[in-house]
Amino acid sequence: MDTSDIADVSLARDGVKRIEWADRAMPVLRRIRQRFAAERPLAGLRIAACMHVTTETANLIRTLQAGGASVALAASNPLSTQDDTAAALVAEYGAQVFARAGIDREGYYRHIHQALDTRPDLVLDDGCDLVNTLHLERTDLVEGVLGGCEETTTGVIRLHQMAREGALRFPMVAVNDTATKHMFDNRYGTGQSTLDGIIRATNTLLAGKTIVVAGFGYCGRGLAERARGMGARVVITEIDPVKALDAVLQGFTVAPMAEAAEVGDVFITATGNRDVITAEHFAVMKDGAILANSGHFDVEIDVRALADLAVEVHRDVRPQADEYVLADGRRLVLLAEGRLVNLAAAEGHPAAVMDMSFADQALTCAWLAREHQRLTPAVYQVPAEIDMEVARLKLAAMSVRIDTLTPEQQDYLSSWQHGS
Repeated sequence: MDTSDIADVSLARDGVKRIEWADRAMPVLRRIRQRFAAERPLAGLRIAACMHVTTETANLIRTLQAGGASVALAASNPLSTQDDTAAALVAEYGAQVFARAGIDREGYYRHIHQALDTRPDLVLDDGCDLVNTLHLERTDLVEGVLGGCEETTTGVIRLHQMAREGALRFPMVAVNDTATKHMFDNRYGTGQSTLDGIIRATNTLLAGKTIVVAGFGYCGRGLAERARGMGARVVITEIDPVKALDAVLQGFTVAPMAEAAEVGDVFITATGNRDVITAEHFAVMKDGAILANSGHFDVEIDVRALADLAVEVHRDVRPQADEYVLADGRRLVLLAEGRLVNLAAAEGHPAAVMDMSFADQALTCAWLAREHQRLTPAVYQVPAEIDMEVARLKLAAMSVRIDTLTPEQQDYLSSWQHGS
């Protein structure tokens, strides 16, 4: 019985149009879908997913279904849910969906529980909330879970901590850490879509601005590169000396947030940690400074401290932009309530980038279905052959050819007996 909870099923036709549009830019996932339809590697399996309900995710769901799985999808962020996509998944593609745009925290977790009520064999997570709920509140279902995938830096951090403490009870694959995910999705997807969200929400000119990027992982690196390409001066804040050195050698200014707060026009957090921008930083920021978060959870900017400092709050001065007026008259503009700005104020990553990330997810699900019996509860990397296959398929879709090793070259690389 379908127990889906969505906003408006009549939006399905619009959702189908947008899902099909995204599918045009996802040739790798299309090829995998065709293969799955023939091979049925997920036949009879139930999958519960907690992910952004977007058109790109819809095409992943379609691929898993083609492989024989039944899928229940809950939203991993209330502000990223596309109600027309949710409607299309239910009405046209036969998935169960528990997602409504803008739902409150209680509803968010209710939807996760509803997805888990399907008693999944495999789980897909985006931020580890579903896996966390399984381990803390739905332990009766844990024995039936064969394994799962996590696609965010934040979620992988959580999983490693669970594994270190001996709390993780089934194998999880860190899809986020594979090269065709973090190198492209995090760098090129986050880099473009975050700036897209900021521009849509504020219509600000980035050229000539000082943009402070907190964190110089792949997401921060992509943000910094694209902001510089649009004419901005970029300041990086970091806690990792190696990443900070990398930023310096790429020509970026590196400074502590306490110093960067005084000079920044736009602030973007991308660390996966909490309290990156706090009251002490708000106290010295310029009038009109823009605050945006590109990390998974809304904890990187201390929104509560900002509200405590404000004497007035003007909601929706523009869509997804709230203005906090401080006692001295300065105004700080918070985007998307401190949540993921690229999904709340824009449409998330371009489909062409998610093509690779979701190809990794689909092939890893098939691998888990095949190999789960030999896996113990731990955090695993995506098998290298999956990463290479996704890259090869993407190059083929782009009509790009590369060289191959000759037998002599293979022998040279595999032998220690060749001298100089």
